[in-house]
Formats: sequence, C-alpha cells, structure tokens
Amino acid sequence: MTPSIRRKLEALSERHEELGRLLAEPEVLADGQRFRELSREYAQLEPVAATLREHERAARELAETRAMLADPELREMAADDVARLEARLAELDGELQLLLLPKDPRDEANLFLEVRAGTGGDEAAIFAGDLFRMYARYAERRRWHVEVLSESPGEHGGYKEIVARVEGKGAYSRLKFESGTHRVQRVPETESQGRIHTSAATVAILPEMDEIEDVELNPADLRIDTFRASGAGGQHVNKTDSAIRITHLPSGIVVECQDERSQHKNRARAMSLLKARLLDEAQGKQAAAQAQERRLQVGSGDRSQRIRTYNFPQGRVTDHRVNLTLYRLPEIMQGDLDELVDTLTREHQADELKSLAGHG
Repeated sequence: MTPSIRRKLEALSERHEELGRLLAEPEVLADGQRFRELSREYAQLEPVAATLREHERAARELAETRAMLADPELREMAADDVARLEARLAELDGELQLLLLPKDPRDEANLFLEVRAGTGGDEAAIFAGDLFRMYARYAERRRWHVEVLSESPGEHGGYKEIVARVEGKGAYSRLKFESGTHRVQRVPETESQGRIHTSAATVAILPEMDEIEDVELNPADLRIDTFRASGAGGQHVNKTDSAIRITHLPSGIVVECQDERSQHKNRARAMSLLKARLLDEAQGKQAAAQAQERRLQVGSGDRSQRIRTYNFPQGRVTDHRVNLTLYRLPEIMQGDLDELVDTLTREHQADELKSLAGHG
C-alpha cells in the first residue's frame, strides 16, 4: 500500500470516529436532518474503518509471529502462520484500495437500453435483435424487469431500432460498459453463397435519472405528438392514439413510447427517456472535452468505438478494450454475460486505482 493511500485511509478512519462522537451529541440528536446526513456518512465509512482495524490487527500479529521465527522450536509453526498472515494482509490491502474508489452514484439506477442496427442492412437488423435478446436473457437471469418502450422491426427479422427500460437492483452497474459498437462476423441466413459478412449494431445504456439530478425542460422546446401504436397488442392497440412522440427542438432528439395502453404513462416514460438522452449528450461532450485516454468509457463513451466482436464461425467473442477473448459464443448469446461484465468491472477498478495512486 502506498503512503498516500495509507494517509487517505487513516483520514477516513479518523472522520468515522469523529462522526461516532457527533452522533451522540444532544444537539445533533435534536436536529433530524443533520442526524440523518451524519448517520449516512457514518454508515458509508463503516466498511473502511472496520477493514482498516482488521488490517492493523493482522499487521501486529504478523510482526509478533515473525519474531517467533528466531526460536528454533517455534520456527516451523511460525513459518506457516507468517505465510497465512501475509496472504491475509495482501487481501485486506486490495479490499481497502477498492473501498477508496469513488462510488458511481448511478450504479443502483434502472436504465434505458437502446439497440440500433448499424452497417450491414438486413443482417445488421437481425444482429440487433440477437443483441437485444442477449440482454433480455441476462436481465431474466438477474430477475430484472424489462419493458419495451418502442421498436422498429427489420424487414427480415430483428430490429432497425429497439428501446427498452430495464428495472432491477444494480442494473446500471452491471451493464454500463456495454455502450458502443458491437460487430458480428458470420454467414447471414439471407446469403446463399456462404460468405462471411461483417455487420454492426450500436448499443446505448443510459441511466434512468433521479429527481435529484433532473434536467430542466422548457415546454416551448418540446413538440409532443400522439399517434396510434402499431405492432403487437391485438385489437386494442390501434383504436386509440395512446403512443407518444416527443421532439426536443433545440437538439433534434426524438423519443417515442408506444408500449403502455395509457397515454399518460407513455408520456411519463418518454419524458424520462428524453431527459436521460439529454444528460447523456451533455456528459458525452464533457468527456470528449476532457479527452481522457480511458479504455473503458462508461455509459456515454464514444458510441462509434468498436468495443466487441462476435465471430460465429470460430465461436468466439472478443472485447477489444481489455483484450479478452472467450470461446463461449453460444452461451454468451443466451445471456451468460457475467464473465465479460466481471472482467470489465475489474479492469475499470484497476484503472481507477492507478489514477488514485497517481493523485496521492
């Protein structure tokens, strides 16, 4: 552990102690809001303080055990203990460093998932459909709820574009590295010659926003149209103008929601999606201005960046950002994404730790 990281940890531990004292003071107990704020901060620092205490205990024990190595009778037993304690200290070191990383406040958020066919015509639309199904199956495995807000089917299957809302614990934290261009290499069903084609689809993952970070919208900037929803839904769907299209005139962003039978619900969903897109665009510009050399752009990373290739003839999936190749393409297309997601999360943490150590 570097001295700068150690200093940061000690400062947080001292703050935790100070908060413990403050929370016992009568004037804090009498002020409901201050008590809540300090309690929240105390709870956030608890894991750091507890892990640091354990680290110090293990370090003391290690020093005592090392002293026993000098005693010929105790040497053998002490050597085993030294190895065990050294391994435990290394483990605690890693845990403490991860606890220092800033938490992404959006990690627990629900999200909007947008998949669009890119280059490659019919085959790109079919692939967009495959990607959507992959995410829907992953959501199912994690018991998240998926609702399709709007869809534009491809002529030979799949989607030119599909937008859905995914609701579930930690959804954004698991899928936030999926934004970007996904490329597929395979022989299309529509191809009689058996040649391998390359086509692409883009994925965008936008966190659904909290009221706290709400985007101000001027009603004069919005054009709201109602229309009849098309597609699945049987007889009911086409009888009422329940689908909503909102155009944000200054940016030209258009969102649609045609899933709910109630116009009121569709309008609320469409407004929420529009705000998420506007925030995403603002953050995208900010990230471009900072021009960080990051391998893993979160969320509003450069959508034109090719992040992953799915090669069907060889049964492999490659994530280009972390040079990870897995020969498990059928399982991944069935929604078995945990190995990819875990690797991306670990690499992102490693990047963050590097910059944390650099700023020390």
